[in-house]
Amino acid sequence: MGKAQKYVLLGDATYPLQDWILKPYQEDENLTQRQLQFNYRLKRAHSVIENAFLRLKARWQILLKCDDCSLELLPTLVLACCILHNVCEAHDNPFNEEWLECTEPTELPKPCQPAPAAMEDGRAEQVRELMCQYFESCGEG
Repeated sequence: MGKAQKYVLLGDATYPLQDWILKPYQEDENLTQRQLQFNYRLKRAHSVIENAFLRLKARWQILLKCDDCSLELLPTLVLACCILHNVCEAHDNPFNEEWLECTEPTELPKPCQPAPAAMEDGRAEQVRELMCQYFESCGEG
């Protein structure tokens, strides 16, 4: 769309809209078709991320027991599992779907209440609008 954007995280409606956290438009009857499409695409992207973490935990089941290690070690452990996963993929070591039986999709903890409007960043709406325009220009999918 002609404007460089930095990376963003995907959040749900309970997170504050920031220029680094994309969240869906609030669901109501006033949403435009473009905003509904944006919400749909955000939801699809979020499900891809959830599936990726599920597969990562299935392949490296040590991630299911992270309460056994210190918090300082956790980022290194997750990074090591990601690197090893990529090595396995690069060497055609296929993912075994049976591994998924040992894992259950768990709902990650989320805030119970939506973030107060005061926490939202006014510039973030411009980022969301640019992304909305981009999704619209990409067509269906």
